[in-house]
Amino acid sequence: MHFAVSLNIAATGQDILDFGQISAFVGKAEAAGVDMVIISDSAGEPSTSPFEATTLLAALAAVTDRIGLVAGASMLAHQPYNLARRFASLDIISHGRIGWNATLRQNPREAANFSRPEGFSDDDFRRRAKEYIGVVQGLWQGWDADALLFDKAGGRFHDPDRMHVLDHKGEFFSVRGPLNVARSPQDTPVLVMSGLNEIDRDFASRVADVILIAEQSADAANAVTADLRRRALAAGRKSEAPKVLLTVAIGSEPPIDRLRGLLGSSGCDNFNFVLPADVLALQSFTDRILPELQRHGLSGRGQQGATMRARLGLGTGGAK
Repeated sequence: MHFAVSLNIAATGQDILDFGQISAFVGKAEAAGVDMVIISDSAGEPSTSPFEATTLLAALAAVTDRIGLVAGASMLAHQPYNLARRFASLDIISHGRIGWNATLRQNPREAANFSRPEGFSDDDFRRRAKEYIGVVQGLWQGWDADALLFDKAGGRFHDPDRMHVLDHKGEFFSVRGPLNVARSPQDTPVLVMSGLNEIDRDFASRVADVILIAEQSADAANAVTADLRRRALAAGRKSEAPKVLLTVAIGSEPPIDRLRGLLGSSGCDNFNFVLPADVLALQSFTDRILPELQRHGLSGRGQQGATMRARLGLGTGGAK
């Protein structure tokens, strides 16, 4: 079982959490064995948060040791080279604990902030997103292990046979590569995907490491999970290669019987609990809800392994 917590800092009308409050919460989640915390972000909606998500991850990496750190980052707000470089750098800073939450839901307001006031059609956005994610994953794999030599005496910066120029020329992007950042400590950062429609399942099953599915009945969740696993197998992966987490909004009291029933019949790997950016809600979760989940065996195994990829039982990166 794997266990994630999503912290929604991007919405309005919530408490303005300072870094001390957020880092204290993440530290308590780490101590309780939470596998990863997912920080939301939006470059289009009003927000009461003063933080950009990837910047926040860099700060959290410095005050944590084991927990996985995942951030949302818009495919409209960033070029793929810049996003791939940022997450690769964060992964080095954190010693292999970083993931990117790529959502396939379009936010029209974001497009208007980045020179696309008309946005994209749904079909164009979907094709662009698939190309974008492919470019990012290709850039993350641009350097083989030990490709960077830094051999000053021999005058060799890298081994050219272990460097792979992406040379991507697609419908929406043209990217030469490779990154000017070393290979990730965990092979590649973890790719989390969310906001999927049925039409997106083939793609997600081929490339994602973790898939977040929306809260729904046990039967519906089981059908979606089984479909994702069939598609992963058809794509040449192990059926259990992408970890599937069921997103659940948690209240003041954990619905233990319902959660136990969902876990037993949904086919998911465990839960992704969504919390508001609210001081009392965060305190309630760490002080009351987490211990109750642990007591009933609903909080996962705790972190094992040196990187987030290892702790989640993922293979090497790049949709293996």
